[in-house]
Amino acid sequence: MTSATTDADTRRLPFVTYVLAIGTFLMGTTEFIIAGLLPEIANDLDVTPARAGLLITVFAVGMIVGTPGMAILTLRLPRRTTLALALCVFAVGHLVVAFGSGFTLLLGARFVTALATGAFWAVAAVVASRAAGPAASSRALGIVLGGGMLANVIGVPLGAFAGQLIGWRGPFWVLAVLAALAFVLVIRYVPQDDPTQPQASVRSEFASLRSARLWLVLASATMIMGGTLATYSYIAPLLTGRAGLPANLVPLALVGFGVGALAGSFLGGRLGDTRPYATALVAAGATAAILLAICLVSRHTLPTVVLVALLGLTSMTVNPILIALAVRFAKQAPTLASALSTSAFNLGTAVGSWMAGRALESPLSELGPPVIGTVIAALTLVPLAALARAHLKPRFTENSSQQPISRHTKEYSS
Repeated sequence: MTSATTDADTRRLPFVTYVLAIGTFLMGTTEFIIAGLLPEIANDLDVTPARAGLLITVFAVGMIVGTPGMAILTLRLPRRTTLALALCVFAVGHLVVAFGSGFTLLLGARFVTALATGAFWAVAAVVASRAAGPAASSRALGIVLGGGMLANVIGVPLGAFAGQLIGWRGPFWVLAVLAALAFVLVIRYVPQDDPTQPQASVRSEFASLRSARLWLVLASATMIMGGTLATYSYIAPLLTGRAGLPANLVPLALVGFGVGALAGSFLGGRLGDTRPYATALVAAGATAAILLAICLVSRHTLPTVVLVALLGLTSMTVNPILIALAVRFAKQAPTLASALSTSAFNLGTAVGSWMAGRALESPLSELGPPVIGTVIAALTLVPLAALARAHLKPRFTENSSQQPISRHTKEYSS
């Protein structure tokens, strides 16, 4: 390993990276907290668990349509302003959920909150990638995404515990307050846009979508998240109704998934700067295998809990790699590509959780979601294999002379 590579790997990331990770921690908590509170929400609102799961689905739909839409609408705004406004809307949306009583109102509030979340994710990825520089972009994205994964270790389990103790609305109050604090940090530490950089334009952003490899990345993002979240969205019914885990221990199982997801995000960020294609293929294949294993051993408590933790590790290893590739393939217009990668993850979440909800009400019952998840996750290998093939044979790419994301690594080079 050259000294230049060592320096790129060990140098400190800009502090703004960690500020953005705090924001994604809040975003990740609100996205996944419903899974830990599903029984309490269903009982309080007098709906079935499958219908309560629509609060997950509608959030994902909001991010699907809102992330690219908000990226375009805020394209001419300073990135710091966009991040700050997103946190304001995020806080208000949580106050509505904390006060609201009707299921339809809650669905609407979740949708609007998702718009703000999508805008934050898309801009945060670009800011982190640019601040870290090309040699450490995957590592920086691993930290930023790690904030979202840390939500599964701390935010979601604490929310589930708090929901059982003080009612499921309590965590939404806390998230609103924390969003206000994050707003202050963003204003303080996110730098102003560089005036020497070219002015962003809608035309250049849409021109970046001509990359065939970008669409393979988006397809991979949709499938890996669809397979994972099809299972995770209904993990509480699986653990309590099939694996025999007491309801009060479900938050601990969520901690296991979160620890695995956090480790996977950091692992993907680290390996993504050196061997992105091989890492993504191996992690996606392992995800499909773990989901199949959950289907086979879900009558046994301990193996199921362990496999849920491993699912977090393998599936979330893929995410920072895919986002870094999306930003790279978009060249000089990364905002829309970053937004679309976020939309792709949430398209997978929406489709996967919707299909899993239908499967939960089928004769498969609690086994339905992991069955659906296994099939979707296995399909991830198709676009990932096409990406790897295009990398190995540059004639299948649209521009074999593209600059690599890091001059220190060969695998990112076209």
